[in-house]
Amino acid sequence: MEREELIAKVNEVLAEEFEKEVSEITPDADIKQTLELDSLSLVDMVALIENEFGVKIKPSEMPQVKTFGALYDFIAERMA
Repeated sequence: MEREELIAKVNEVLAEEFEKEVSEITPDADIKQTLELDSLSLVDMVALIENEFGVKIKPSEMPQVKTFGALYDFIAERMA
């Protein structure tokens, strides 16, 4: 999957799941603030990413992934 495709897919999936506009999801935006995530919805997001992209995410890895740009990089690395 090309990077642009990956970004579009991540944005589409997250916008739909968390009822946000795709335009709100930008590479520099904070994931928790933009999606209004609490600890439970963060777990939901991780499960959604794992299912959608076939990657495994350890709980200890998530604190470093603060922005959508970091999330795109993280998923791309795991898919490679």
